[in-house]
Amino acid sequence: MSEIPLSMTAIEITRPGPPEVLCPVSRPVPQPGPGEVLIKVAAAGVNRPDVLQRKGAYPPPPGVSDIPGLEVAGEVVRLGTDLTEPAVATRVCALLAGGGYAEYVTAPAAQCLPVPAALSLEEAAALPETFFTVYYNLFMRARLRAGEMLLIHGGSSGIGTTAVLLAKAMGARVIVTAGSAEKCAACLKLGADAAINYKEEDFVARTLEVTGGRGADVILDIVGAEYLARNIAASAVNGRIAIIGTQGGAKAEIDLRSVMMKRLWVGGSTLRPQSVASKGEIAAALRQEVWPLFESQGLRPAIHARFPLTEAARAHALLESSAHIGKIVLLVASR
Repeated sequence: MSEIPLSMTAIEITRPGPPEVLCPVSRPVPQPGPGEVLIKVAAAGVNRPDVLQRKGAYPPPPGVSDIPGLEVAGEVVRLGTDLTEPAVATRVCALLAGGGYAEYVTAPAAQCLPVPAALSLEEAAALPETFFTVYYNLFMRARLRAGEMLLIHGGSSGIGTTAVLLAKAMGARVIVTAGSAEKCAACLKLGADAAINYKEEDFVARTLEVTGGRGADVILDIVGAEYLARNIAASAVNGRIAIIGTQGGAKAEIDLRSVMMKRLWVGGSTLRPQSVASKGEIAAALRQEVWPLFESQGLRPAIHARFPLTEAARAHALLESSAHIGKIVLLVASR
């Protein structure tokens, strides 16, 4: 193993603004604290919360690095003083609260998972943020079960493609919404049972049509306020609506009688502010329930594009264009 340098290349948000404010800089290599490991990063995932942070709308929690990046894959190169696992030289992917756009990053050991044997480090870097989010919201909170119907908004996004893969692997049926015929076709190829072009069709009417008037048992929503009343209309009796984004606004007014009549559960969550213990519980559940599926069912994340770390601005521009289908990954050159 090569010697750990004192400094590293990282991507800094020089000021709130457009993608061009992302600039390569030299930073000291961080040191792992108690319960943490130091990872030599091979690849880092790019996610919409990174864009919000770049714009100044989603600051890192207190004590967390100002460097963006919520997920990485690489090799453990140093352990905190109280750790023996994961061992040095182990290939891991890790969920972070920040700091991922860099050559090295520290991560709580509890938030690290082994890289599935069938996947490359690039593919593994596309797992943590979306797999933690999707599994926590669909299975731990909304209790999606085999045979139930799931409606996923933004089916071609990183979250959406992950939700399609996981839900189908667990035996659920899946409807997605997406904004073009190409994106709908991609979701169907991933395994979705039906795809709705929301620019051309009413997703409520189409969902009711596909389900024989019953509606969706679970809805995974990244849109928020704009869709809430329509999600209620598209829900089955005893349905569950999991809200994980507010791209369509954060404030909504609804008729609560419709929620009561259908006996609906409406919940929401964010992942980044949760405690290490909470994220560790999700990681443990993923390792037991989902990680075996990479081998038994050949699960693979959908990766749309890869960019060098120093071209993070281009990656953000692509993400904001919504032209991608699946995940975007930054590749970190080894030295």
